[in-house]
Amino acid sequence: MFDLSWIDLTILVLASFRLTHLIVFDEITAFLRNPFFTVTYETDASGQLLRQIDFKGGKIRSWIGRLLSCYWCVGIWVALVVVGLYLYVPAAYPLLLLLAIAGAAAVIETKMYMS
Repeated sequence: MFDLSWIDLTILVLASFRLTHLIVFDEITAFLRNPFFTVTYETDASGQLLRQIDFKGGKIRSWIGRLLSCYWCVGIWVALVVVGLYLYVPAAYPLLLLLAIAGAAAVIETKMYMS
């Protein structure tokens, strides 16, 4: 087993969170998702905004679209990559730290707008 400090675990968690959110939700990575699905928003009778996802293509393309639209699904793969980078590519640590700082900032910003 490897020795993992609490600060490194926190960095890995926040980096995974940020990279997952970047892939699944952020506008800057829409070009990755656009070939696989289209997102539209509709307002229901009560005025609530509903997100509608329409998957494109055949079985494989649709499957990739379902994967890219699923926060939990992408999160598992991102966590695998983040841990792999941490263990086997020490030079990637500054990138993980950058993602962790951005992830913490996103959490703080979300909390500020919720109150």
